[in-house]
Amino acid sequence: MNDSMSIPHLIMNASGVVQFVMLLLMIGSVLSWIVVFQRSFVMRRARKAHRAFEDRFWSGVDLNELYRDAPAEGETQGAEHIFRAGFREFNRLMPKTRSPQAILDGVQRSMRVAWSREEERLNLHLVFLATVASASPYIGLFGTVWGIMGSFQSLSMAQQATLATVAPWIAEALVATAMGLFAAIPAVIFYNRLSAESSRLLGKYEDFAEEFHSILHRNLQGRPDAGAA
Repeated sequence: MNDSMSIPHLIMNASGVVQFVMLLLMIGSVLSWIVVFQRSFVMRRARKAHRAFEDRFWSGVDLNELYRDAPAEGETQGAEHIFRAGFREFNRLMPKTRSPQAILDGVQRSMRVAWSREEERLNLHLVFLATVASASPYIGLFGTVWGIMGSFQSLSMAQQATLATVAPWIAEALVATAMGLFAAIPAVIFYNRLSAESSRLLGKYEDFAEEFHSILHRNLQGRPDAGAA
């Protein structure tokens, strides 16, 4: 390949606007890869934590002991966070009311708030991936259009229309398009993958909350004063 048509040469000699577009796409690509690795680590840790907590929860351990052994509020995550929120509200309401429905409603509200926080934690920065995936091709297209406009301007000012006159402009325009795709394709692939993983985990958390709610409901039904208002 001719040095004047090599990709580094085209980038270094591109117009200021096209260079800015390429820089923007490069920054977006680097940041999206950082998000991909960071979110992948969070999802993997969340899966392991969920399996470990469910194994212990369904092992028959006493719920009070499980609650006491749980880490501090800010250190729990996933189903353990939901369990801690629900059981804390359960213990808080038990001495205050004799109505099982009031207790269960309070527990359900607390678990719903905890679930929402888990949803926010798992989906953190995924919007950025979606933005890079959707916007990068259009940003690259803008650089392409600008480069083609430059090729026509150089063509209009040339004494003789030759391929050598317009080739550098068209080449840098195509590099901008390629960089837009380079940023967008991984972002959309990993956005879909991480979103699906987040949805699966949140579904498991919701299932656990329903099962835990049913366990508390059965315990309350067994109380001597369960029928009292």
